Amino acid sequence: MSKLTSTDLKGIIPALPTLVNADDTLAAGDMRKLVGHVYAGGCTGVLPIGGTGEYGALPHATRVDAVAACAEASKPGDIVMAGVLDTGYYDAIRAGRDYAAAGANCLLVLTPYYTNPTRAGLRDYFMRYADESPVPVLLYEIPYRTRVAIPPEVTHELSRHPNIIGMKACNTDMYHFLQLAGGVDDSFTIISGEDSLFPLQMASGAKGGIVVTASMLPAFWVKMHDMVVAGDLAGALALHRRAMPMMAAAFGETNPGPMKSVLDLFGIAAQKVLTPLDTCQPERSATLRAEVQALLES
Repeated sequence: MSKLTSTDLKGIIPALPTLVNADDTLAAGDMRKLVGHVYAGGCTGVLPIGGTGEYGALPHATRVDAVAACAEASKPGDIVMAGVLDTGYYDAIRAGRDYAAAGANCLLVLTPYYTNPTRAGLRDYFMRYADESPVPVLLYEIPYRTRVAIPPEVTHELSRHPNIIGMKACNTDMYHFLQLAGGVDDSFTIISGEDSLFPLQMASGAKGGIVVTASMLPAFWVKMHDMVVAGDLAGALALHRRAMPMMAAAFGETNPGPMKSVLDLFGIAAQKVLTPLDTCQPERSATLRAEVQALLES
């Protein structure tokens, strides 16, 4: 199989919840069903075991099983992007190798957090990781979770590494995003990581989106993506505005609790969330269900 490149990073890639049984083992059948649901909606790949996948709540073996289930349900050429959210280098590189062996064709590697690295430390961490990773790497910057941002100049330097092909951009500072986009070339693809900013980030240089709520509404987000690509930004923004009540409900409690609570709409029974998250409040779940149904019917 040919190695994934930056030009392969496009379209809508849902950030998938990890579906588990009552004993917290992987609900592999439901996981494959969810993967089939998003591909049927036109998505170009899947992202298991990221933050939406409750990475920190899962044992390593279950993460590997989740990646394998997603890879088995994907076709050659589909993006199977495994999240790597470990804090330490050795755990992170071991995890990435195991996910690649399970079928991931790229890795989404989170900024190292808690240690408060310097600019040089961030650069060196990702350079070393990319040197040793068996599959291409995407940077993952999400400072409202980690309190670690990658300065645009550091990202520009990292973008020139041949095994670093892109970035999931979750920094909600749009000026930061514009600075980032202004210093990379076609060997590096920026992927929007924020449902709430998706059309704006696409219009400003992103080539696609890693979208949480695309797990529920893949065709809706693919339509919005295609409108931006076709030059209809106004239409995409209007569509996005219609989704804002749905997003408010989906992210009103820590993700993926609300989203898991309505997956039965798509024939998925595994809705359990993992400690320390709690089951979504019934009122919020009811609101989200109504908003999702309205978008499905529109």
